[in-house]
Amino acid sequence: MSDWQDLINKLRQFNEERDWAQFHNAKDLALALSIEAAELNELFLWKKAEDADSQKVKEELADVFAFALQLADKYNLDVNQIVSDKIARNAEKYPINKAKGSAKKYDEL
Repeated sequence: MSDWQDLINKLRQFNEERDWAQFHNAKDLALALSIEAAELNELFLWKKAEDADSQKVKEELADVFAFALQLADKYNLDVNQIVSDKIARNAEKYPINKAKGSAKKYDEL
């Protein structure tokens, strides 16, 4: 079992013990993920990145991961596989010889 799946199982158990599955449909999980990402962004607003409170960053990032993992679980997605697939697609779109050191989008390389 992967570490991701272990975390998904822990989240599933946590939610089942509280009867929260009824609230965790795909739409609401996606919204919660977006909201938590915004809360993470807020920690950096109007300050230098190094001035963000690392404890609060850790807490908000954990929320982002938790909702992302629950959404993956809702669709029975293998997190290792979907991230690996995305890396492979990005490698095609951003070949090293064109993209190295560049922040341009793939269609501008």
